[in-house]
Amino acid sequence: MLYSICIVLILVASIILILAILVQNPKSGMAANFGAANQVMGVRESANILEKTTWTLATLVVVLSLVATISMKDGSTSVGGALQQDAEALMEHVNATATEAMPQSDIPNMEAPTEFPAN
Repeated sequence: MLYSICIVLILVASIILILAILVQNPKSGMAANFGAANQVMGVRESANILEKTTWTLATLVVVLSLVATISMKDGSTSVGGALQQDAEALMEHVNATATEAMPQSDIPNMEAPTEFPAN
């Protein structure tokens, strides 16, 4: 349950982080459309807020990723049981067909000859 909540929060934070990065360049991009907002608060103040938002969201994504990793049960998600069974069945099928397709051959004896033939 905690894993799923963390994943959803990571996705939301990532989308907001992308938007915050796109807005940061005042000469082009989406920030050019928000010129009035920059005039009210000042360009310098909005740049500081956007930079702090970017660092905060990036830190949040890293922390949530670590929490999600720690909260996983036995290194797998809740879907892992069915997925593991499917993977094992596939490996059994591959191993069964591989032994049929590739017959085993004897390895030749690689001992050095005791006598060399005369020329």
